[in-house]
Amino acid sequence: MTVDPEFIASRTTELFLRDGTRVVIRPVVPEDKDKLAEAFSRLSPESRYRRFFSQIDELTPEMLKKLTEIDYDDHFAWVAAAPDEPGAPGVGAARYVRVPGEPEVAEAAVTIIDDFHGRGLGSVLLQALGAVAIENGIKRFRGYALEENEAIRRLLGEADVRHEAPGLIRVEVDLPAQAEELRDSPMYEILRAVARGDGPRFLPAQPLTPETST
Repeated sequence: MTVDPEFIASRTTELFLRDGTRVVIRPVVPEDKDKLAEAFSRLSPESRYRRFFSQIDELTPEMLKKLTEIDYDDHFAWVAAAPDEPGAPGVGAARYVRVPGEPEVAEAAVTIIDDFHGRGLGSVLLQALGAVAIENGIKRFRGYALEENEAIRRLLGEADVRHEAPGLIRVEVDLPAQAEELRDSPMYEILRAVARGDGPRFLPAQPLTPETST
């Protein structure tokens, strides 16, 4: 699979979390497979269980291919890295996959490594994901979570939460018609610019370490 470096570079930028930590976000690329597998190992057993609803020790080659070889339309993923830490490790990711037969609905997921919980990165990635989803014709996000996972409810705010199965909830949230209506974050302007591809380029396109997502 070949990815246009210009496409990735135009969507690569850096920003600062509310505690001052510098992060870089960009779309995932196929070359991220090895670093994605490495980053997965940094998730705690609890985080892995909450993400996959089962205990998974490692990502298989098939999973890595699915996570990194995407079309950036029906399937889009942002990855975040901490460039000031050794090796620029992955710290989070956000992804949507359009639901077959429901072109305006996409399943979405956000994953943050444990060390970065509580810094606002999840909200940043969700803002970026929402902006690019709107650009690609998505009108509603759907996600799944364990019923005990209050963090996802807080992250999504006013969402439609349904009981899908014992212990499992389906969370749905409508996206606004325009990206401008996502204006509830101080990072709004830069995130919107990154999502539409005309944001500033702080770094060249390069395989930053991503964290696992859907």
